[in-house]
Amino acid sequence: MTSMSAREFVLVEVGDKVAEVTIARPKALNALSSKVLHELEQSFAELAAVKDLACVILTGAGDRAFVAGADIGEMRAMTKRQAEEFCRTGHRVFAAIESFPTPVIAAVNGFALGGGCELALACDIIYAAANAKFGQPEVKLGLIPGFGGTVRLPRKVGLAAAAEWIFTGEVYDAEAAEKIGLVRAVLPPGELMPRVRAIAHTIAQRAPLAVRAAKQVMVEGLATHPAEAANFEQQAFIKVFDTSDLQEGTQAFLDKREPTFRGE
Repeated sequence: MTSMSAREFVLVEVGDKVAEVTIARPKALNALSSKVLHELEQSFAELAAVKDLACVILTGAGDRAFVAGADIGEMRAMTKRQAEEFCRTGHRVFAAIESFPTPVIAAVNGFALGGGCELALACDIIYAAANAKFGQPEVKLGLIPGFGGTVRLPRKVGLAAAAEWIFTGEVYDAEAAEKIGLVRAVLPPGELMPRVRAIAHTIAQRAPLAVRAAKQVMVEGLATHPAEAANFEQQAFIKVFDTSDLQEGTQAFLDKREPTFRGE
């Protein structure tokens, strides 16, 4: 793995077509300050320019938190105008992660509360350590989720489960998150990153244009009518059909060998 641009709170390493983005503010349980949000935005913009990137893993530094939430101390001192900008920034950054060209996997290694849960929701797949905790506790602070939680959580887990989480503000363990379909799998803490890395590298072996097209169709399709989503799929299917990777993949299948994709 090679490190990319050094930032204070967001570390990025890239190797073998997989990037690892680590929010590194462990003394504050990796809380999302304005600076962390801007560094996340810069990091993903930089990664978008990496030509052969196939997958991104997003996690938090240390073994206590993925992201414990937004920086409450910073929020407490905000004016209404500053709070509006903070909210808009969070929405913009998380939308960029959700629509990032390659799959983004969240490796939740501890607390994922409030903005931290919303950050995980912006990712395509969530894997969690057994000690992870999830929740949208904003109502306990006199707030509501402000980084997309009321939008993405119902779409991920259904309205009833999302309503329970958001209305009560309670904290749930990883097994509860898995039960409602938010988390794909719960793993012992020491097995979380090896498992997520293995999945990311499996994705990296697949046809890159097809993986990117599949992600785009799913993300855009969820935001529109099923008939229009089906049309998106048809257009994407035809587009990837006319690629060298399609020829290689089908020929490799017939030859009973592993394909060598070039992203063309």
